[in-house]
Amino acid sequence: MGIRSPKELSLGNRIIETISAIFPEGKILTAAKLLLEDEEIQGMQEYANIVSIKRLGFNDHGPVHMRTVALNAVIMMGLLRKAGIRTNLETEEYGSFEDSLTAALFAGMLHDLGMSIGRQDHELHSAILAAPILDRILREVYASNLQKSTIIRSLAIEGITGHMGNRTIHSLEAGIILVADGCDMTKGRARIPLAISSGPRVGDIHQYSANSIEEVKLLSGTEKPIRIEVYMSSEVGLFQVEEVLLGKISVSPARKYIELYALINNGNPKRYL
Repeated sequence: MGIRSPKELSLGNRIIETISAIFPEGKILTAAKLLLEDEEIQGMQEYANIVSIKRLGFNDHGPVHMRTVALNAVIMMGLLRKAGIRTNLETEEYGSFEDSLTAALFAGMLHDLGMSIGRQDHELHSAILAAPILDRILREVYASNLQKSTIIRSLAIEGITGHMGNRTIHSLEAGIILVADGCDMTKGRARIPLAISSGPRVGDIHQYSANSIEEVKLLSGTEKPIRIEVYMSSEVGLFQVEEVLLGKISVSPARKYIELYALINNGNPKRYL
């Protein structure tokens, strides 16, 4: 524990760079650095991955995945801001865009901690495990503003508990986490379970489907603020798009702001949204 892999470090740097492009300075940068350097978070993320892959046979749910989801969320939140879309905290006049982005960052970094306990209800277990960490870091970042800390904590927990798409969520911020999680489906997440698999098992279609996903790009859309492009090497990847990502987008409050395309071997894009 404490030694970050090159992939984790790269993702951490990209998170900082992406946030810095939106807020060159501010509380969110402080929060991001604390999250990325926190030893308790690192240890819980690493153990969540051990349970997910070695005990349960699922794909990556550890430090790389949680950093990827956090990065996806930051990128999409930035695209919404660029298009002039206001977050729930902004429209309700209870916080700023920076506060919304901070909540999304926390949710992305902590949303799968519950996999260290097991798969069933892991989003609820994640919220329980994340709560004291949220309190600890928010106390350091927003020391003089208890109300702001309370708001961000609640919004982050909504994002954490709602990331599976099986509970109704109401905020745009939590909706972005739901989509950000669905977008992490490239072949890297399936590589380890496939390598250690000794035979076909329930859930393998998710692994083989994910193994055909080459890249997911998050871009400015032509008709909507966010354009998601999924590049795959074979049609089996369409399962991942249609059964996982599209399902999450469909129940997300962010749905109306998203375009979704799938491309097989760089062919003509198939549009879903």
